[in-house]
Amino acid sequence: MRKYSHRSLLWGLFAILLVLILFSANSGALKLTLDKLVDMSMDDPLWNIWLNIRMPRIMLAIIVGMALATSGAVMQGLFRNPLADPGLLGISSGAALMVGLSILFPAIFPPIMVMYGKMVAAFAGSFFICLLIYLYSINSQCNLAKMVLLGVAINAVIGAVMGCLSYISDEAQLRQLSLWSMGHLGKGSWDLVLVALSLIVPALICLFKLSHQLNILQLGDEDAHYLGIKVRRIKQYLLLLSAVLIGTSVAVSGMIAFVGLVVPHMIRLRVGANHSWLLPGSALGGACLLLLADTFARTLIAPTEIPVGLFTSLIGGPYFIWLILRHK
Repeated sequence: MRKYSHRSLLWGLFAILLVLILFSANSGALKLTLDKLVDMSMDDPLWNIWLNIRMPRIMLAIIVGMALATSGAVMQGLFRNPLADPGLLGISSGAALMVGLSILFPAIFPPIMVMYGKMVAAFAGSFFICLLIYLYSINSQCNLAKMVLLGVAINAVIGAVMGCLSYISDEAQLRQLSLWSMGHLGKGSWDLVLVALSLIVPALICLFKLSHQLNILQLGDEDAHYLGIKVRRIKQYLLLLSAVLIGTSVAVSGMIAFVGLVVPHMIRLRVGANHSWLLPGSALGGACLLLLADTFARTLIAPTEIPVGLFTSLIGGPYFIWLILRHK
């Protein structure tokens, strides 16, 4: 009965996502409803706006939402910490720092990496912070408060470095850094979507396959070892795949906070700590949340757009306060 309920939740989230796709595709500064587009020729400029501007942005919101929420669920399970989140622990900031360097100094990447340069840079930054957090988490003196404080310190240091980069940047670079630091999906294109898909989808599939091992890790490293799990190798895989998700998301959309914190908690309230259901549920929930937030961000005061990262922070900030009070 419980498995049937969990499966119903996943199908329900998938149905909500389809409804949100239709709602988002028909919403915007230009009212492009499907019935109007059917009556137009494919050469009409409105078709081009709908197909090459609006739909890539919708797809980008979906895949970035999936990546952020799934990585948050993996972090919480890996560190056995309810407040483990890529943004709070400084992992997103590590990716942001490397992307900021790639914006100011693009010559450090060879021309062959023009499409993947930011992804590689963001992956390197996120993986380094992931490794740092992991090494600290295995310390016997590590606890919830210390881990959060470590994340605050990492965010503060990287924030200061990002401030220095903004200070030395020119006007075009400063605008790019500012929009990107607030989280923005307005640069969505089919080329960018395909590049992001080529990294995010394989990482998601691998994480879904590792969900059973992640469940066993919740018993503790010693018990997991006796149950036949290669603890160190599985943790390395989880860190590597999470860094790919976080790095790619930050590279294509900027800093979008709290999706990896809010969504896994909401899904966990329904399905529990079984990652076989929690990870796909978080992926679908993250896609729904970010797509809805981005739709409001570009339509609330149209034609002006609000950075989507501001919307997710308005949702996640109060939720984070509630979590702190709950786990005091």
